[in-house]
Amino acid sequence: MKSKTIPAMLLASGMVSGAAVADLSNNATKPNVRFNYEQVENVNIFYREVGSKDSPTILMLHGYAASSFMWRDVIEALSGDYHVIALDLPAFGFTESPARENYEYTFANLANTVDKFIKQKGITSFAIAVHDYGAPVGWRLALKNPGKVTAIISQNGNAYEEGLADGWGPIKKYWQDPSSENRAALSDFPTPESIKWQYVEGVPDLTKVSPDGYTLEGLHVSKPGMADIQLDLLLDYKSNVEQYPQYQAYFRKYQPPLLAVWGKNDPFFSPEGAQAWKKDIPKAEIHFFDTGHFALETHQSEIIPVIKDFLQRNLK
Repeated sequence: MKSKTIPAMLLASGMVSGAAVADLSNNATKPNVRFNYEQVENVNIFYREVGSKDSPTILMLHGYAASSFMWRDVIEALSGDYHVIALDLPAFGFTESPARENYEYTFANLANTVDKFIKQKGITSFAIAVHDYGAPVGWRLALKNPGKVTAIISQNGNAYEEGLADGWGPIKKYWQDPSSENRAALSDFPTPESIKWQYVEGVPDLTKVSPDGYTLEGLHVSKPGMADIQLDLLLDYKSNVEQYPQYQAYFRKYQPPLLAVWGKNDPFFSPEGAQAWKKDIPKAEIHFFDTGHFALETHQSEIIPVIKDFLQRNLK
């Protein structure tokens, strides 16, 4: 199925200048990264792939409001030593997703689709790198395939109630009473303005936040029907919190090597969520950085060496 490239979509949208698009193209399109689609039932999954399939596989799962684009610097840094796949989840990025009536937009179903993607790609073992929404998708994959997960990297991807920061207040109200009134109160959540706020909130130096990420994701969330899908997923996030005890039991039983690299000023996931892993995985490695929800946007030069060291020690 033919789709426009990222630069072509941005230029056509009129949201950015030709110079900005050229800069995005130069940064996002590396010679050794392959950009592909994989049809999984009625979802056409877009993914970025790099490295030899004979090397250890790392599956990267982004969160909200992001896509596989968020992993761009990490993908390039790991390309020489690992087989890396970063995909766009259904309803995100360049993945071609069905309308609400033709696909159940729940985290359980997102995980089912990704699980089928893994099987179609013939991946028998993999580490997972997760962020935000990608975390519960990853935890559900781990429950389905506990013997296949070789290591975990979490960049502000939560698994503990103590990690739910104040930003979840109005969302919890929506969980308790999913009325049209409470849904309408969150109508600004799936908007370009809200997405930009998520990228800059908690960042001491805003000059370190490139506009590429939040501009791209603002374009995606503005597609027809996308706002309702995102509010559906926001409501279903409650199911992840309800499953936290199951995820924690998995951590205790299997003791996967785990690295948390955390923006400590995240308005949604607090440092307590990262520290909580020590209860279930005593050897978990926890690192905090003075930034917000999208730590890789501002601290990639500090975080990537930590990730590389962790993988070198834990993936044989």
